[in-house]
Amino acid sequence: MKKVTAFMGSARKKATYEAVREFEKYMKSYTEIDLEYVWLKDYRLDYCIGCKQCFDKGEQFCPLRDDRDLLIDKINHSDGVIFATPNYSFHVSAPMKNLLDRLAFIFHRPRFFGKASTAIVTQGIFGGGAIVKYLGNMGENFGFRVSKGCALKTLEPITTAIRDKNSHKIKKAAARFYKVLMHPEPPSPSFFRLMMFRMSRTSMKVMLSDKYCDYRHYKEKGWFESDYYYDVSLGPVKKLAGRIFDYMGRLMSRQN
Repeated sequence: MKKVTAFMGSARKKATYEAVREFEKYMKSYTEIDLEYVWLKDYRLDYCIGCKQCFDKGEQFCPLRDDRDLLIDKINHSDGVIFATPNYSFHVSAPMKNLLDRLAFIFHRPRFFGKASTAIVTQGIFGGGAIVKYLGNMGENFGFRVSKGCALKTLEPITTAIRDKNSHKIKKAAARFYKVLMHPEPPSPSFFRLMMFRMSRTSMKVMLSDKYCDYRHYKEKGWFESDYYYDVSLGPVKKLAGRIFDYMGRLMSRQN
C-alpha cells in the first residue's frame, strides 16, 4: 500500500477538499493507498525571518520552534504528496506559501528523490495553470518526481458542464500521478536541472568551506564529484554540457 499525504492550503472543506476527495477516489480505483489530509491551518508554522541559519549552519539551528519538522516528517514517511490550494490573488494560499518558504533550505539540499508529487488548484476563473506550474517547479526543486497537476474552475454556481470538465481533469491527473507513484525512479535530469546542479555545486566548492552546512552536505554526499544528485547515466551531450556548466560556475564565482 502506498502512503500519500495531501497538504491542504485551504481554510474550509469546500472546493479544494472536494477535488482532492475525487482525486482519492480515482487513485483507489487503480491501487490501494492510504491518503492523509494535512490541513496546514491546523499546524503552527511561523513566518521565516530570513536569518539564513538553515542555509549556513543547518535547519536544526532555525530559531523558530514550531511544527515545521513534524510536516517534514510526514513527507519523509510518504511515497507521494499532493499540494492542494485555492487560487488566492493568482498564487497559492498563505499557509501553502508559508510551508514552501520554510522548506527553502531543501532547495539547496534536495532530499525527496524517489517520491512523487502533484498539485491540485481550485480557482474562480483563471490563473490556476501558472500555480500548477509553480508547484511543479517547487516539487522538482525539493527532489520530487513531479506529475502534472490540474487547475479546476470552481466558481459557484458550478454548471454541470464545468463539473464534468473538472472531473475529467481530476481523473487524468490521478492517472498521471499513479504512474509516477508506482514508478518513482528519479529521471535523467533536464539540461536546466543539470545546469542548476552543476553551477550551484561548483560555486559552493569555490566560495564556501567546511564552515557552511551546504558545503559539508555536498561533500558528504559526494556531490562535488558526481554527475548529478543521484546515480544517473548521462549521454555524451549532457556529459559535455555538465563540464560547460561547471566552467560557467567557476567563472561566476570568481566574478563575485
